[in-house]
Amino acid sequence: MCNEFQRHKLLQDAIEEFDRRGLPLFRWKDGRISNKLEAQPSIRIRDSAFVVRLAGEALEGEDMTWAWPGPRGAPVFNFRSEGRDFSRSDRVLVLADGFFEYTAPQKAGVKLKDRHLFCRNFQEWFWIAGIVREGCFSLLTTEPGPDLAGYHDRQIVTFTPEDGMNWLMAPSPALFAPPPAGTFKARTLRRDGVELTA
Repeated sequence: MCNEFQRHKLLQDAIEEFDRRGLPLFRWKDGRISNKLEAQPSIRIRDSAFVVRLAGEALEGEDMTWAWPGPRGAPVFNFRSEGRDFSRSDRVLVLADGFFEYTAPQKAGVKLKDRHLFCRNFQEWFWIAGIVREGCFSLLTTEPGPDLAGYHDRQIVTFTPEDGMNWLMAPSPALFAPPPAGTFKARTLRRDGVELTA
């Protein structure tokens, strides 16, 4: 499951881009500007991240904590999408430009898992579908597409900047279909305990 993602896109740059892409006008919830305007190269469970929801005809942005407490105390950071109706859910989009998956190392005796970064091809940034409970968000997951199937048996639901509006306006099961081959590019950052990039 996805337990880490990143956002290198500066929030002010992203917000200015919303209008150029024809997205609804943006405003900060209650006029409170994020204190995370700079890049967030590693966002982990229980960190806060930038999300937007539809408020009337505007996109409303705020910082929100990732993962609500589950009934037994474990954080609910991923949420299965299949077979669920989200039309009455508090739906948000989470701004990201990459997410990480971890796999078992091949080399015997290595404890650190291999680390892989996934970014969408031909997109500088993308949205992750989220829902809100208890003031926190969880990321929706679906069956993996061909790009992720060799790394994990689930993947998060992502959208292009424009297509994310469908999640906010009219959620439907079709939005959770696994993405086709070539949607993501993968880069291995750590293999058999060795960091491959700075």
